[in-house]
Amino acid sequence: MTNSLRPHGPRAPLPSAQQSTDGVPSPRSPHTTRPAPGAAAPDARPVKQRDAFFDNAKYLAIVLVAMGHAWQPLSDQSRAAEALYMVVYTFHMPAFILISGYFSRSFDMRPDRLRRLVTGVAVPYVLFEVAYSLFKGWADDDPGHPISLLDPWYLTWFLVALFVWRMTTPLWKVARWPVPIALGIAVLASVSPDIGDDLDLQRVLQFLPFFVVGLCMKPEHFQLMRRREVRILSVPVFAIALAVAYWAGPRMTSAWFYHRDSAQELGSPWWAGVVMTLALFGCSMVLTACFFSWVPRRRMWFTVLGAGTLYGYLLHGFLAKGSRFWDWYDHSWVYQPLGEVAVTLVAAAVVTVLCTPPVQRMFRFAMEPKMEWAFKRDAMELARERGKGGGPGGKGKADAKA
Repeated sequence: MTNSLRPHGPRAPLPSAQQSTDGVPSPRSPHTTRPAPGAAAPDARPVKQRDAFFDNAKYLAIVLVAMGHAWQPLSDQSRAAEALYMVVYTFHMPAFILISGYFSRSFDMRPDRLRRLVTGVAVPYVLFEVAYSLFKGWADDDPGHPISLLDPWYLTWFLVALFVWRMTTPLWKVARWPVPIALGIAVLASVSPDIGDDLDLQRVLQFLPFFVVGLCMKPEHFQLMRRREVRILSVPVFAIALAVAYWAGPRMTSAWFYHRDSAQELGSPWWAGVVMTLALFGCSMVLTACFFSWVPRRRMWFTVLGAGTLYGYLLHGFLAKGSRFWDWYDHSWVYQPLGEVAVTLVAAAVVTVLCTPPVQRMFRFAMEPKMEWAFKRDAMELARERGKGGGPGGKGKADAKA
């Protein structure tokens, strides 16, 4: 049993539960500091290194997100594009959310983690919600478009959801049956049209089970998904998924995959919400496992881009929406096979550029503001600083005063 969990060939170890609490997409790399040579560092923490597997997974998932947005206008006239769109939408956000939960396992309301949650999630939400609203008013010739922090527009819903999910992490850690409870909440949300649009709570609640699954996962679960048998089996599974999506495309609305509406709002009976929520959860988990099985574990040329997926996620939304506002799809060649391939490659290239370190440095003020002025100093941090003052440097100062 133990040998069956081991990956084939040499593999980099997956991160432990104490690695990083970053969410996904995560803009920041774990920061490390090296002590001066010969300096005593009793409180020094072990150096944290990013895991190539998860950075690769985040980059590949954000590329699929951009491709899905590029395929959406094509899906009305291309059945193949519609099938690809439905398959990708079945697992790309669940994969992101699952990794978000996995790296939230050690979140415990500690002051430094709460500050990180505010500066890395809440503040970018406010800034980009305002920016998106102003952009729509200008690009769509809609100057009356309101700015509302309670009604996330387009991609900003994920930041609201991540904030809520992360804040509820301690509750899920003490629950006896966290995944069934989260799935029950998602089912109830899918049959509750009165939830409304505030903070996009339908999506927050309907996507919740994937976050909770991530909270419950352990490194060995990812090892299982990397087994050779899983990789081989994932090929026919994806083929079947594409065939089913090709058949179902004209027969169902893709709005089910957005998880932003109740069954009644989609014109279906309430019980359809129960069936679709459970069915899509199962399909999403299967395809997410197949996706992870093919993610490279070694460092690739795009591994470094995994640290900038939040930049690519939020920034590419301006071009994705602008392509509709500015009628970029009003050309017949776009709907030809070569045009569809070109649109796909352009989307992948654009989001890749937006994840690069130069773009991260340019927009770090909005995505990773330090905001030290906004927070009180934590007593534990002050104590650690005083403790460091008692090292060689502090001792020298004390001797000088003596």
